[in-house]
Amino acid sequence: MTDVLPLVSPWGRFGLYSFFIDAPEPAVVDTGIATSPAEGMAPALEAAGRRVEDVRWILLTHGHIDHVGGAHALWELTGRRARVVIHEADAPMLRSRRAHVAEYLNGRGRYLRDPDGEARTAAAAEAVISGEMEPDVLVKGGETLSLGGGVTVSVHATPGHTPGSVAYEIDGQGAVFTGDAVQVHGAANGFPGYTDPAAYRASLLRLRDEIRPRRLYLGHPYRRADGTPYGVELDAGQAREALQQSLDIEARVGEAARACLRDGLRDGLRETDSPYSPFAGAAERLGYTGDPALEPSPFFTSMHAYRTHSGGSHG
Repeated sequence: MTDVLPLVSPWGRFGLYSFFIDAPEPAVVDTGIATSPAEGMAPALEAAGRRVEDVRWILLTHGHIDHVGGAHALWELTGRRARVVIHEADAPMLRSRRAHVAEYLNGRGRYLRDPDGEARTAAAAEAVISGEMEPDVLVKGGETLSLGGGVTVSVHATPGHTPGSVAYEIDGQGAVFTGDAVQVHGAANGFPGYTDPAAYRASLLRLRDEIRPRRLYLGHPYRRADGTPYGVELDAGQAREALQQSLDIEARVGEAARACLRDGLRDGLRETDSPYSPFAGAAERLGYTGDPALEPSPFFTSMHAYRTHSGGSHG
């Protein structure tokens, strides 16, 4: 049995989860923000009798700043010996801080009515991302990575949260690291965030019905329907519950979003004074009263996804 050590880093209202896979060629799944490797990972590993310098694989579940932000810094701490892995669709977000600004402008930034949003996003990318870099290994899903000593990790494509989201599975023990591909009812914002509803749903179904994790490791303390957060490691029963709840909330969000779009004749949505404009109807149907301006603003991310994708239907 290959041991897994959770590495928790704070960031604002969110807890950032990274994981150390204690293989002959040790791996870290996700890297938090720029300060996480030196201030969080290195001391935690030292306390566990491990060394950050020995990490040989950096496995990134997707390209958002709170998952790739520490990648360059961690790579430096390994003496630039670790191999950095990311899906080809999210690789631009590792290569360029500007890609994060473009994502903001093309998505939720359209609705936030924040004239300083672009500058604020650019400043956050500069501060939180430790360095732009070229990945060593680009994956698409379906690959197997060898961590030495017979320990292998399978790569599963789980698009939806981002186009290049992946899950990593330690073969033979059902330990699956999903990053943000399993949103349940969201984290601190109380709303799930994804850029392609149909792909998100398909990935959840594949995780539930085909991959069937025996241990599930999420990217943040995602929450149940009653608002209580899941822990850092979910057993098989909790994993099934989290996956089913994720499917259930997507169905409800999708129904509300589609009704809102029908009412507005899709792209004829009208601006109002509501902070949820032009999707106030969806927020009302869902009873959602969270602050839609709090980054990462999953409400607008998901609403924009339903607006721009013909998918999102459930079955």
